[in-house]
Amino acid sequence: MSLSLSAFARAGITALALVTLPAVASAQSRVVEIVNSTGVTLMEFYASNIGESAWTYDILGADVLQSGYSVDVDIDDGSGQCLFDFRAVFADGDEVIDEGVNVCEISVFTYE
Repeated sequence: MSLSLSAFARAGITALALVTLPAVASAQSRVVEIVNSTGVTLMEFYASNIGESAWTYDILGADVLQSGYSVDVDIDDGSGQCLFDFRAVFADGDEVIDEGVNVCEISVFTYE
């Protein structure tokens, strides 16, 4: 008797992998390091999944992100979504919107 997997066993393992794939995808980390390299203080930061029609709350709250610093932000809103729109508001009045950021694939997002 051979110790290699039979075609039947390989098919079973493949089927099991396909069934558990959505669970693995939803368990991906959505923690993103937000880096401010602009020379201007980041006053507000928002991240809303692309299925939302309005911005969520200011993630920084009462805090700000000085230029040259970074902060780790857990972007997970419980929806299982990976694509988020980011909105950054700076002290000089500039506002930057980045659409469709895949927070499941990146770990660092830099404003320059």
